[in-house]
Amino acid sequence: MTEELFPVTDLRTAEAPAHTTTRRRRTRDADESADAAELFAVDEVSPGNGTDLPDSAGKPSDAEAADVGASDAVDAEAADTVGTEAVDTEGACVDAADRTVPEMAVRSVDVEAEPAPARSPSNRRNTASGSPGRRNVRGIATRGAASFGQFDLCGELPTGTTVLEASAGTGKTYAIVGLAVRFVAEGLVDISQLLLVTFSRAATQELRERTRERFVTVAAALDDPEAARAGTDELIAHLADADPAEVARRRRRLVAALSDFDAGTISTTHGFCQRMLDELGIEGEHDPRVRLVEGIEELVSTVAEDLYLARYARGGAPMPVRQALSLAAAAVADRRARLVPGEELGDHPAAEAAAFAAAVRAEVDRRKRLSGIRDFDDQLVLLHDVLADPVHGERACRRIRDRFRVTLVDEFQDTDPLQWDILRRVFHDHTTLVLVGDPKQAIYAFRGAEVLSYLDAVAHAGTRRELDTNRRSDAGLLAALHHMLGGAALGHAQITVPPVTAVRPRSRLAGPEGAAVPLRLRCFPRQGAGPLNGSGFPVVGRQRDRVATDLAADIVRTLESGARFGDRALGPGDIAVLVRTRAQIDLVRAELDRAGVASVLAGGASVFATRSATDWLWVLRALEQPHRGDRVRLAATTPLLGLSAADIDAGGADLVGRLSTQLRDAARLFARSGFAAVFDRLSAQAQPAPRLLAQSGGERRLTDLRHIAQLLDEVAARESLGLTALTRWLADRVRDPASGAVAGRSRRLDRDAAAVQIATVHASKGLEFPVVYLPFAWDGAKNPNPSTLLFHDGDERVLDVGGPEAPGYAEHRRRCEAEEAGEELRLLYVALTRAQCQVVAWWAPAYGTAAAPLHRMILGRAPGSAEVPARSEVPADPIVLQQLREWAAAAGPGLIEIEPVRAAVEAQLRTERGHTGDTALAAARFTRSVDHDWRRTSYSALTASAHEVSHGATDFVAPDTVEGGADEPLSPAPELGPGLGGEDEFAGAPLSLMNDLPYGAEFGTLVHGVLELVDTDAPDLAAEVRLRCEQAVEQLMADIDPGALAHALVAVLRTPCDPVALADIRSRDRLNELEFELPLAGGDDPVAQRVTVRRIGALLRKHLRSDDPFAGYADALDLLDDIPLRGYLTGSIDAVLRTDGPRFLVVDYKTNRLGTGELTVAHYRRDRMAEEMTRSHYPLQALLYSAALHRYLRWRLPGYDPARHLGGVRYLFVRGMIGPATPPGHGVFDWDPPAELIVALSDLLAGQEGG
Repeated sequence: MTEELFPVTDLRTAEAPAHTTTRRRRTRDADESADAAELFAVDEVSPGNGTDLPDSAGKPSDAEAADVGASDAVDAEAADTVGTEAVDTEGACVDAADRTVPEMAVRSVDVEAEPAPARSPSNRRNTASGSPGRRNVRGIATRGAASFGQFDLCGELPTGTTVLEASAGTGKTYAIVGLAVRFVAEGLVDISQLLLVTFSRAATQELRERTRERFVTVAAALDDPEAARAGTDELIAHLADADPAEVARRRRRLVAALSDFDAGTISTTHGFCQRMLDELGIEGEHDPRVRLVEGIEELVSTVAEDLYLARYARGGAPMPVRQALSLAAAAVADRRARLVPGEELGDHPAAEAAAFAAAVRAEVDRRKRLSGIRDFDDQLVLLHDVLADPVHGERACRRIRDRFRVTLVDEFQDTDPLQWDILRRVFHDHTTLVLVGDPKQAIYAFRGAEVLSYLDAVAHAGTRRELDTNRRSDAGLLAALHHMLGGAALGHAQITVPPVTAVRPRSRLAGPEGAAVPLRLRCFPRQGAGPLNGSGFPVVGRQRDRVATDLAADIVRTLESGARFGDRALGPGDIAVLVRTRAQIDLVRAELDRAGVASVLAGGASVFATRSATDWLWVLRALEQPHRGDRVRLAATTPLLGLSAADIDAGGADLVGRLSTQLRDAARLFARSGFAAVFDRLSAQAQPAPRLLAQSGGERRLTDLRHIAQLLDEVAARESLGLTALTRWLADRVRDPASGAVAGRSRRLDRDAAAVQIATVHASKGLEFPVVYLPFAWDGAKNPNPSTLLFHDGDERVLDVGGPEAPGYAEHRRRCEAEEAGEELRLLYVALTRAQCQVVAWWAPAYGTAAAPLHRMILGRAPGSAEVPARSEVPADPIVLQQLREWAAAAGPGLIEIEPVRAAVEAQLRTERGHTGDTALAAARFTRSVDHDWRRTSYSALTASAHEVSHGATDFVAPDTVEGGADEPLSPAPELGPGLGGEDEFAGAPLSLMNDLPYGAEFGTLVHGVLELVDTDAPDLAAEVRLRCEQAVEQLMADIDPGALAHALVAVLRTPCDPVALADIRSRDRLNELEFELPLAGGDDPVAQRVTVRRIGALLRKHLRSDDPFAGYADALDLLDDIPLRGYLTGSIDAVLRTDGPRFLVVDYKTNRLGTGELTVAHYRRDRMAEEMTRSHYPLQALLYSAALHRYLRWRLPGYDPARHLGGVRYLFVRGMIGPATPPGHGVFDWDPPAELIVALSDLLAGQEGG
């Protein structure tokens, strides 16, 4: 049974490198972070089981023609990742109106452009830094003489480099899958010679499934060539249009490809790079010892904190620590961007900020090398450098070319310059390279993607083709959107919106009076919005509230109007609300709930970022320590226990006691039956489902609770986690929901019933919905002075980290905002083009409206014009309404409707929402008394007064958990006792192996860190210790020889410690850094009994024998401050060892230097160690740690008997330990305090009479 006390997964000696810690991941000022696991994915997606598909599967349905989007993308503004399900409408819709729309206007013709400049090695930047060669594509036309025209899937197959440019809804993936079928079926390549690359892991999965399904469908259809030629599938008809022998060969090739489908490579760009490095072997600098990690956010945070302390501990920091962490994260996330300002600013704080960012980059790279890890961006840089090597690069390129004869790249607009340069070096001008993308949907600049890479590819491609047939949207909606967007340049003169041809001439959405208006624009006046600010605009928060309320009301009206989509009623599931930020999602969700409209947040957002995750964390902490009243009370307020604060207050201590017992029983159940059994019991006792389902949003919360319970059960079973380790696992993910690779962390649908879908624009990319609501496209508010700015200087990425006070900041901000304005237009394009039948948008006046994409597009440019200003004046209400109506009328009848929201409606909405006017506010008075004796204390705090006397007031240690080694003295111990310091006394004694090593708290921390992490099960202990020493020295940037330290610590591990040496203790029998928090005198419950340090002395006098080495220590305790012990005692035991019996020993490592000259083992005789123990109050530490171990064993060990299981304490004075040659009684101080003393002390600390 004792095995459960020391599960391997509970050891605090994690296998991670010494630098590993848990921190909040990086954020920019706009908190632009991403779920990078999808962008940096490398896993090859395994194929599903092959099944024959019906012939209809080969036809491009609405869903099949849709862009396969990165549903795992993250909102650029607020790190929100919210996915949703695509609406499959194949076969479900029929024309609902007789009105038809004329075909689109004649498409625009590109102006003849200058030819691209010739490439030469001199054009490339230094590849040692990882930056690819760049071509000038910003600000000038660089298209070469590439042939241009419409793409024909059944036309001549591409050769050389071809750019296939799509628009939303024109079926990029359908085309790329069709090309793959043709290349294989017509015998140009085997499946093993075909490379398909896309942007994200989710898109890779989709692309693999779609490709395999298409192979199955076409192969099955070619079994009957005559029927295939007569069918409606143009690709199948084309492949069947040959002599029978050739058709049979084509079918055999497809069947053979299906049987060998795994030989094909369908991957993300990062996955392709990793695979190529592996296959290149030595040429690819393949190192099997290197470990690939998905994210380095924890390392970046650790490095930033270390450098911040090292540089600015004495002042002079150019920024607060929080800003420094954010700056470091931005600098490493965009590590190929040039940092500004430079050294030319001298001592200016902005130059120091840039130097700090550069130092973080360099130190992160150094620690990655030392730790043997790489992230996915490192893989890209490494492969690029291999391919660009002037000596061996071309040979590596040839090896890859020989492997892949045809390469098809999907979502190419999301490629970064390094990825494009890899593809260009390997395939351009050598093999068939087809680049499929839509630059109008390039919306991932915050993740390093650059639309300039796409434009550069266009400049160098031999052929450019266009997909111009829209299979998604009705013709009326396409006409309305073309009026809004047609011809507009979306952030770059070469990224314009062309006309497309509609497959569906009639509207599929109809209301009671006929076909629905394709584009509705609801307009809010200033009137009714409350007080105006100094610029004459309403408060933006009030405007958002107004729009959200009106949106909910409009959706209710639409659903109640009898509207029909095709041949069925329009349902909530046919409607999507697309927003930009998490706050907007919450606002819309709340209004829909208030209006009684079901809504869902489909996959993407991390379930660890929810309130339910915090609920589970509170419950796990209470299960871990059910004796702590504070944790029990917190857990009780969650739905999993089901009590309110009033219930807890009324129940008092009796209720908390009952809950504590209930949680103890659940903890025992966890040990016996696993986490699922715990969840079942809690659910049976508290019945959370009925209570939650009766609340607004309860269905969502219940789904999240169950989802997290499943994840906890899976990880506990898979990794054999105990409660402590499981609690820590969840705490790490609640702290940073996006970190780590956790399968299934995206939030699930909270109901099976049809519901309105809410998603961010990023998450909606590639999806389609009958009706799309855009409530906040008018909202252009943003941080006016971000601390970091990302922009381009020519075609080079530049990151300004100097902050608002830096010279040049205003110009850099202008350029950054100009680029962001272009991406905002592309986000608007993506949002508008998700709709199949209707878009409902809002316009509202606010301070940021002038910069909002919708306002700029409608009122800032003339229809058809390419130029879209970065800002456009917001006129007065009557003028705005007139301009909007004129703009709508110019589109043609029945396409766009302007709908002013009247003040009367506003008043009704305010009444429904409960707005009753201003309420007078007053400050609350604090009338309760404060218990100044209650505190969180530690051994170091209890003995601080003694330390101040011996070391000076600057050596005070705060009452908190003390890091290992932090309680070491700052200077050598004084000469100990009369006659104990003479040189003759130590003559001839073995020299300490740490004689030449430094002393003090920093060195103590270093030694503790190494001994904590050393794996004594390692086959080569000396090599293991050397590795840990090197890592620790690097982490702390200590000026210490790691070889000398490792030599000394190997001897420490091999010194007998009664009964065995540390090296003989297996990892499973050692628990490192056992942290504890003991309730003192009832924890946070008021008690009558007063407990002080001096009362501990009374226990020593009662229980210690006269010959005990610390029989007189009680007198030393009387000299300490008589601090009342109320609250919690916290600490961390260096190690607990399990020996035969079993017996459990408390071990503490000490690096104290007991002498000032040449240090020998004789300095660490038992009498000298005892005197140092007393001087530093280590007996009190030993007793407190023993009491903590006693409580731990009493809780965890069945049949626990203190007299039998407590094995005493071992204080290891490591400077006196030289291995097996250490004389007996030297270096290791062993003390076995009576078990009854430990029990009495535990009772005393708990507020009970002790002994």
